[in-house]
Amino acid sequence: MANTPQSKKRARQTERRTAVNKARRSRIRTFLKKVELALAAGDREAAAEALKTAQPELMRGVSKGVVHKNTASRKISRLAARVKALAV
Repeated sequence: MANTPQSKKRARQTERRTAVNKARRSRIRTFLKKVELALAAGDREAAAEALKTAQPELMRGVSKGVVHKNTASRKISRLAARVKALAV
């Protein structure tokens, strides 16, 4: 357990940041799930719209340090390819 005042403060800050990051990660997953559900339903319009709203959310996660840049880019790329494939 933390002993010094500074280490106690850092423990409190870490707790708060963890809660914020957890909420942010959960929010990103929700947006991704909406795209997945639209893809599963075969609804191209809804999937494209959901992807359009999920992209900035994912990239915001990157800028906040919750998700790695390459991970976000990979997810966006793969979802975009799947949405595009629905047109055929």
